[in-house]
Amino acid sequence: MQARQDRIEQVLASMLPDPAIAPTRLHEAMRYAVLGGGKRVRPLLAYAAGEAVGADPARVDRVAAAVELIHAYSLVHDDLPCMDDDVLRRGRPTVHVRYDEATAMLVGDSLQSLAFEVIAEGTIADDPRVERKMVAMLARASGSRGMAGGQAVDLDSQGKILSVPELEFMHGHKTGALILVAVLLGARCGNPSDAEIAGLGRYAKFVGLAFQVVDDILDATASTETLGKTAGKDADADKPTFVSAMGISRAKGFADELLADALASLDIVAERGERLREIARYVVARDR
Repeated sequence: MQARQDRIEQVLASMLPDPAIAPTRLHEAMRYAVLGGGKRVRPLLAYAAGEAVGADPARVDRVAAAVELIHAYSLVHDDLPCMDDDVLRRGRPTVHVRYDEATAMLVGDSLQSLAFEVIAEGTIADDPRVERKMVAMLARASGSRGMAGGQAVDLDSQGKILSVPELEFMHGHKTGALILVAVLLGARCGNPSDAEIAGLGRYAKFVGLAFQVVDDILDATASTETLGKTAGKDADADKPTFVSAMGISRAKGFADELLADALASLDIVAERGERLREIARYVVARDR
């Protein structure tokens, strides 16, 4: 994990604009938003999926960076006062607090654009038709039928009681879509079979949902210092969560069930999927 985290940090640092280039304040804020923090779960998943099908890691660099840039942009916008209104992210002041709201908006916009520049600039698959499909996959996962759509449902759900299937739909878009596309893009940097893509897709869906279930548990049980962001925000904002729907004990059991399903989905890649198995276990076990 540490080796891959170090690798993606270097890749991101090389792809982000130099802060000495005008507009300097915007470029400085973009680097502040992306570098020096975060678990890099999505890039880790992309690298591990690539490894499972024998993809060139240099190709995976680009898709891993693109997905992480989209993720970073979403965090910058999610923290804004008009969204989740948070002042702390990764143990540091959020971008709109460190800079200002207008700069934070532009940082998010610029990181999203940069993600598509990064994925479109280099060779990421043998077949140009597959490359075009990969760009479209990232766009769909980021937009109204993916992450942004999930955030819209989340905002509309504040103060409401959602069933577990409704929570699964919301977070399958808000959190799961980007995790799914990280795995599938990493795999498509190689030459996976249809069966391998199907198995990896199932794995990613289970891991994405487990990630959110554990996030909800940690928001209710961990400290601000442990999380690196404000603890208890979901309850304070009257947001529906897996904890509010199921209770902490059942939510932990649900996360364990999702982990078992994720691991079973990797039979198709046998021992080549061991990194993916390790990441799934890490996602569910973190800080428990």
